[in-house]
Amino acid sequence: MQQHDLEWVAGQDTLLYPFPWSSGNFADSMEAGYGCWLMREQGLPVGYAVLMMVIDEAHILNISVAKACQGRGLGRRLLDHLARVARQAGARQLLLEVRPSNTAALALYARRGFETIGRRKGYYPAQAGREDAIVMRLSLGDCPDDAAA
Repeated sequence: MQQHDLEWVAGQDTLLYPFPWSSGNFADSMEAGYGCWLMREQGLPVGYAVLMMVIDEAHILNISVAKACQGRGLGRRLLDHLARVARQAGARQLLLEVRPSNTAALALYARRGFETIGRRKGYYPAQAGREDAIVMRLSLGDCPDDAAA
């Protein structure tokens, strides 16, 4: 992801989520040195992700596929890329939070080997107050190399 991608990325986040990240949030992530990727297919942007490394842990802060491109395995490919990058950087586990209402994402994470390890009460803003976050973890030490390929 580069500075000139931020308008597209923030625009997609607005289309995908009721409480999106701003272009400033993405710019701050880049400035902080987090891993920020823009996924392209046939030269066109189709998805994006932000990954924060902390010692031997990696934390997915944002992973999204453009609505028009969903259902084609791009989310799986992007998730596998993040797992590969995290493992290569020495992470032993990959963490993320997800809304309980995001059933498609929950199913994807479960298929890729993530396990639920907790719940953060009232973590996300929601239309009617707050929504919990399900905390999920993928152990990278137990994950065969081809599972994150």
